[in-house]
Amino acid sequence: MDPQLVARGWNVSRPRVARLMRAMDIASCIRRKWVTTTLSAHSLPVAPNLLDRQFFPDQLGEVWLSDITYLPSRQGWLYLTTLMDLGDRQIIGWSLSNSMDAEQTSICALNHALIRRPGGCTLFHSDRGVQYACREFRDRLASRKITQSMSRKGNCWDNAPAESFFKTLKSELKRPDPFENYQQARTAIFPFIEIWYNRKRRHSALNYQTPAQAEQQLNQQQAA
Repeated sequence: MDPQLVARGWNVSRPRVARLMRAMDIASCIRRKWVTTTLSAHSLPVAPNLLDRQFFPDQLGEVWLSDITYLPSRQGWLYLTTLMDLGDRQIIGWSLSNSMDAEQTSICALNHALIRRPGGCTLFHSDRGVQYACREFRDRLASRKITQSMSRKGNCWDNAPAESFFKTLKSELKRPDPFENYQQARTAIFPFIEIWYNRKRRHSALNYQTPAQAEQQLNQQQAA
């Protein structure tokens, strides 16, 4: 049975849903293959892969993941940076910019996450992009005593939950292709992340809870 329908009180099987979808000419969104967007051709220090695909921590604040993706607009490329707490798979920090500068991407998203969850995290994982390897970002992590971890070169699976979120966003977000401008993109992305994804969308990795429900459950467990 579909977890989303069960949560709404509908007792219906997948075959029945499939039959109804065919009858109404409805098709699921097909996710595109991952595209490498990491700018890793640099001589900056690279952190070891300490996370090693251990994607299921027991508590909030153990592991934060981050990544950057490109979004097209008629005024040029936009860059969406997201930061996820692996404990509840919630996007706790994000930044949309028209520049790949670290201050507007990785550092901005990290600052927003630290406002939402000031306790920070134990381990911060990302790819090897220059926005995460630059001194400014590394110093920001060090100032909060956060250990840095990076994916192996050219291996998107080492950061799979962050990559998966971008696939979900690009397949489920109702958006023009391309966006008209920055403001139109932000107007679409804000409710997708803050209302739909974090609060309403059920996640298979969370036993079909929403990230907000998982956060509440973990907070209760930690307080017990």
